[in-house]
Amino acid sequence: MFQRILIANRGEIALRVIRACKELGIESVGVYSEEDSQAIYLRFADETLCIGPSGTSRPYLDIPTLIAAAEIANVDAIHPGYGFLAENAHFAEICQSCNLKFIGPTPETIGLLGNKAKAREVVQKVGVPVVPGSSGLVADEEKAISIAGELGFPVLIKASAGGGGRGMRIAHNEEDLRSTFQAAKSEAQAAFKNGDLYVEKLIERPRHVEIQILGDRQGNVVFLGERDCSLQRRHQKLVEESPSPAVDPDLRRRMGEAAVRIAKAVGYEGAGTVEFLLAPNGDFYFIEVNARIQVEHPVTEEVTNLDLIKEQIRVAAGEALSFTQEDVKIEGHAIECRINAEDPEKNFSPSPGKIELIVPPGGRGVRWDSHTYTGYRIPSTFDSLVGKLIVKGRTREEALALGRRALDEFVIEGIQTTIPLHRKIFEHTDFVRGIFDTGFIDRYFSSEA
Repeated sequence: MFQRILIANRGEIALRVIRACKELGIESVGVYSEEDSQAIYLRFADETLCIGPSGTSRPYLDIPTLIAAAEIANVDAIHPGYGFLAENAHFAEICQSCNLKFIGPTPETIGLLGNKAKAREVVQKVGVPVVPGSSGLVADEEKAISIAGELGFPVLIKASAGGGGRGMRIAHNEEDLRSTFQAAKSEAQAAFKNGDLYVEKLIERPRHVEIQILGDRQGNVVFLGERDCSLQRRHQKLVEESPSPAVDPDLRRRMGEAAVRIAKAVGYEGAGTVEFLLAPNGDFYFIEVNARIQVEHPVTEEVTNLDLIKEQIRVAAGEALSFTQEDVKIEGHAIECRINAEDPEKNFSPSPGKIELIVPPGGRGVRWDSHTYTGYRIPSTFDSLVGKLIVKGRTREEALALGRRALDEFVIEGIQTTIPLHRKIFEHTDFVRGIFDTGFIDRYFSSEA
């Protein structure tokens, strides 16, 4: 097992990894920009190192500085968290060359899965359905129009190296496609330094369902049920739950087995997520693999009673998975609300600033994963996540009741948050009935969205 781990991240996920390290008896090293000097996670790390100035996210993306910090702190491994460099194959390769274990898949696996066009090829070879689309990258508008004509409108233009909705556009007709193709290309180039695009048929009214996987170096891969992440605004998730109201045991098994086939085909090591679109008729299609821990991993932890961060660390240290697929049991129902410092009444405009008072809800079945506290200042430099509210009940109905109670209890003063929107969602008849898709937020909360 590792002796010391550096967390190349900040905020909520840094604190989450530090807690896992403490429980495993591993020393943790936290890094921070000057802007994060008062961050709560720094109080609990065994050592902390400043890696850069305020006003920019660059320190957490500065590979030479992070490697230097790891060498100064004499660590065995680096945990990248999510975001920043978590899916950067070059960073994983540099770690490897410096005899630092990157807690995640190999550089080769990250590179392969990070290229959506290549990932589709792998997936098709193992017999997993993909959304009908271009066989490779699409160089220009005319080629895109030709492919769209074969597929039939509407289509989705997607960045090959993309994520989080960036470099993604919907085209309902040829005019749409012409006006959005270059915009998608420019956005992808700016966000990922890669403007490559491909075109997919748009599956209408789908659910976004993802399968959590874990793999070890011995070739074992298991799936830990699914998460329904359909409630999104501009491809950014707002609410996630497990299990999905739309997935029965047979569909869960088939989707899980498909995810395992993909993982085994690329020699996957560590925690990862295979994302699918689930059509209204029950057909599912591969979207992508997130080769890292997900923001929404707590809902899977709650229904499986497994600590995914600890499992990540154990596997990275060379240990085999301590359980088999038959050992995995899904019990109860968990729902997560991402509480962001944004104003839903003003088109989700960011609301950075000082938290004058925060009193999270508590009680049985309520979990609050956050790095914030009364007096903490939400910076404008980074994402607006305040924390993740997770509730777990024996049934979905009980989880919804817990969620409503917890959201009503929640007190945050000094900044605007998405809590009012989450309260509305939990009261909406269709959400309560489990009838929703990726267009739910736009359809019913368009004034907020």
